[in-house]
Amino acid sequence: MDHSTAPVLDALVAYQAQDHLPFTPPGHKQGRGADPRVRAVLGDALFDADMLAVSELDDRTTSQGVLKQAEALMADAVGADHTFFSTCGSSLSVKAAMLSVAGPHEKILVGRDAHKSVISGLILAGIRPVWVDPRWDPDLHLAHPPSPEAFRAAFEKHPDARGALVTSPTPYGTCADIGAVATLCHERGIPLIVDEAWGAHLPFHPELPTWAMDAGADVCVTSVHKMGSGLEQGSVFHLQGDLVTARTLASRADLLDTTSPSVLIYAALDGWRRQMVEHGHELMEGALERARRVRAAIEEIEGLHVNDRDDFCAPGRAFDMDPLQVFIDLKGVKFSGYDAADWMRRHHRVNLHTSDHRRINAQLTHADDDTTTERLLDGLRDLVAHADELPPAPDIRVPDPGSLRLRQATLPRDAFFGEVEQVPAESAVGRICAEMLTPYPPGIPAVLPGEMLDQAVVDYLRSGAEAGMLIPDAADGSAGTIRVSVHDVGAD
Repeated sequence: MDHSTAPVLDALVAYQAQDHLPFTPPGHKQGRGADPRVRAVLGDALFDADMLAVSELDDRTTSQGVLKQAEALMADAVGADHTFFSTCGSSLSVKAAMLSVAGPHEKILVGRDAHKSVISGLILAGIRPVWVDPRWDPDLHLAHPPSPEAFRAAFEKHPDARGALVTSPTPYGTCADIGAVATLCHERGIPLIVDEAWGAHLPFHPELPTWAMDAGADVCVTSVHKMGSGLEQGSVFHLQGDLVTARTLASRADLLDTTSPSVLIYAALDGWRRQMVEHGHELMEGALERARRVRAAIEEIEGLHVNDRDDFCAPGRAFDMDPLQVFIDLKGVKFSGYDAADWMRRHHRVNLHTSDHRRINAQLTHADDDTTTERLLDGLRDLVAHADELPPAPDIRVPDPGSLRLRQATLPRDAFFGEVEQVPAESAVGRICAEMLTPYPPGIPAVLPGEMLDQAVVDYLRSGAEAGMLIPDAADGSAGTIRVSVHDVGAD
């Protein structure tokens, strides 16, 4: 295949050169109707390229084949059998993958550290989750992907499971032993889905963790906008083997996808593939070397510690880790990650990614250079120099694994769509939760619809919210009240 081409971008250029006159959406008509104040911020080029996917700019339902060519090139670039573009992010892609594997009341093994989009898929489809417990680090209060042994034990208890889903890398950059989990699935003739939203860059350098397709996954979901050069919402999902058919996966995606896909997002995905085929190894080599220097420099700042393989990949923890996710432990400086992230934004206009009760995270990509990393390092040094201005880390009552693992009393769908009431948090203990309660970032629900609330998790959410934790999907973000099922039932 000719990877020097970019079918969507080439078609966009040709469309503009032919001076087409649209009497179709979008209503701004290549920016002519857009408010000049908006165009001044977003640029005329953006509006000129924002057009309906028709004629030479088709989507997968029309006949020109432009999108099909772009998807085939993407699949070839990473060694997949089939690739599908999504303009609705990996949140849509992972739902499509799940619906391709199981239907209502059928079982899927799911790592309990799944993103909230996976839980949304369970709710929409009525799939019965079989939760596989992550590996818990009691010292760092951090969950890593479940072990192959945990998946094996779940298969032995639930031999009727239709497939499995694992998140790797996690938002903390730690990875599962995908190859071993894939082997367990394939011994049983069922597919493995990998939510690899944080792994768009993984196929392009051997020093990075093995990407899901190379490890044997059947379906892999990737957010190109997270670690690649895609626009926000740009996602791809890859397929290999015959345990899930391309026709099935495409039909499930069509059920959820927009009928008005963004040509802008398609074009960015197409251009990123060309960039990575031509320059990916070089770009990743530079990013990895820069990450090594940044990690070493942060480690020299008094009170800061960069989590490394010794922390995250010790026995009983993660299988591998992505070194471009730079997690900084703040235990030595005594203030919380929430306050540290706020201070960096307020004083240095540096926006960090994940922050929790004791960590902050700087996500590095191929787009960083010495200017961006020096600004990060200057901000961190200044942060430590002004440590006395930050309050001591509050007492967030993080539960032990036994308390954090709640009992699934009913299907997520039944609890979410059933009759509910909003009650004070102290009255919710012992009740069935009817909403997702998700500390964000990283977006992994602490409580799911259908789980039985206990005192430890309620205390965790309330103390976390008081300390600055965001719980954006809760009806009450303060966790002072919680939605619960009116008709509590026994274990499902």
